[in-house]
Amino acid sequence: MYTRMLIPLDGSKVAEQVLPYARFLAKGLAIPVDLLEVVDADALQLLADPERGRYIDIVLAEKMQSCRSYLNTIARSFDGSQVQCSVVSGKAEEIIIERAGGEANTLIVMATHGRSGIQRWLLGSVAEKVLNGANNHLLLIRASEQGKTDGDAALKTVVVALDGSPLAEKVLPHVVDLAKKVKLKVVFIRAYALPSTITAEEYGSHQTDLIDHLEWEARDYLEKKIREVKERGLVDVEPVVKFGYGAEEIIALGRDTPDNFIAMCTHGSSGIGRWLLGSVTQRVVQHSGDPVLIIRAA
Repeated sequence: MYTRMLIPLDGSKVAEQVLPYARFLAKGLAIPVDLLEVVDADALQLLADPERGRYIDIVLAEKMQSCRSYLNTIARSFDGSQVQCSVVSGKAEEIIIERAGGEANTLIVMATHGRSGIQRWLLGSVAEKVLNGANNHLLLIRASEQGKTDGDAALKTVVVALDGSPLAEKVLPHVVDLAKKVKLKVVFIRAYALPSTITAEEYGSHQTDLIDHLEWEARDYLEKKIREVKERGLVDVEPVVKFGYGAEEIIALGRDTPDNFIAMCTHGSSGIGRWLLGSVTQRVVQHSGDPVLIIRAA
């Protein structure tokens, strides 16, 4: 389970939309919070003017002091939580990955932005680089024009995407611990569909039987997983079986479920290697309007 939360901020309202979710989790998990702002000294060169005594070291010192004051103000909104504020000079994605990587059980909580509906969720460049490079679990919150920055979020349900694979099931221990600590309802979803490479004509009269068998198989699988997690102490768990393709059905269920976030497991290289998202995870991350907890399989 998580022992620390790292929250990168940049002074914008977009980044601050993580704060209601972070406050909820920090309180529920009783873990310390590390507020981090990274100052890019190279970018500040544009504000320097040596002819007028505005040397880069002066500009940098002023900016870092301003950031400390900003983070201290944010820290006071975490009632009852232990909060550390850090201002570091460097490249944001590199510092975030390094700071989180120093403790494996650190949860990174970040905001990103993008378009809604069928348009692509455009990850901010820093969030995308952290997503691709970090070893740690990452909770991505999509910012919106109406997004709130004050108060606590009211997360009540975690939607867990399962496809029958051992990889996807690696999300389960983390979800069980999280749901028990912060009292979440757990919804397992499994989508099923006939292979798109085979036409209806090729299935012929067997199509209905095949669909029925796939549905039975999906329900039987989820019931087994529910029994397993109930043996580990979960109480409020339910299955959802949908005819359709994985990402689309996961996103649709998230939209229909109030106060939820989606939990998924993915795979890939660690460290400086690229974190290779599976195709379903990639589409959910790009298109979902709900927070997405991405758990990287070891």
